[in-house]
Amino acid sequence: MTMTGLPRKTLHLTALAVPLAGWTLHTTVLHRHLTQAQRDPLTGTWRREAFTVRAHRILDRHPDEVVLVLADADRFKELNDRYGHAAGDTVLAAIGHRLTEWAGTRGVTGRLGGDEFAALARIEPRHQPLRLEHLNRLMAAPVPYGNSLLPIGVSLGAATPATTGTRDLPALMRAADAAMYEGKHTGNVVQARPDHTGIPAVNGRRLGRPGTSVRGRAA
Repeated sequence: MTMTGLPRKTLHLTALAVPLAGWTLHTTVLHRHLTQAQRDPLTGTWRREAFTVRAHRILDRHPDEVVLVLADADRFKELNDRYGHAAGDTVLAAIGHRLTEWAGTRGVTGRLGGDEFAALARIEPRHQPLRLEHLNRLMAAPVPYGNSLLPIGVSLGAATPATTGTRDLPALMRAADAAMYEGKHTGNVVQARPDHTGIPAVNGRRLGRPGTSVRGRAA
């Protein structure tokens, strides 16, 4: 027995537990920081790589229940020029939040870059048309900003394995992207067709899409 009345073995185990607890806390904090680094700080959505990993996982497990949506803000530069960058950030944050709300806890949402977003949701096929209509209305609502409302337009393209004939994520994203640009500025979500999956890609993006590179020149 020690002077405190506790066995030496108990003191020894307690001493071992202290660094163990510290390591557990360190690991938890490190994991939190790594997770935060994978998220876009403005919108709270996943960055492209993290989104892709999670989207692959959902698609592999539930190929018959997924809807992939690509979203692109309409005339975003004009909005920035007219209302300022703070207003533009507010709109981007709203788009990310609305897509995340729509995708739900079983889905995943990512910011692919700039004003371009993607969401993959698990939805039973019979409910998909209604859910896409709901997304259309959700994205069209003006965004509160100070004491006013900011007008917002978001082009949407949707792709599913059933409508495109593929379960390949890059092909689905390319098809959704092509459908989105087919309906640009119309205010309607456009459903991808099988022929959209055959559109060539450059550097992982649909050929002809702004920002692609063809022989060293921007398309």
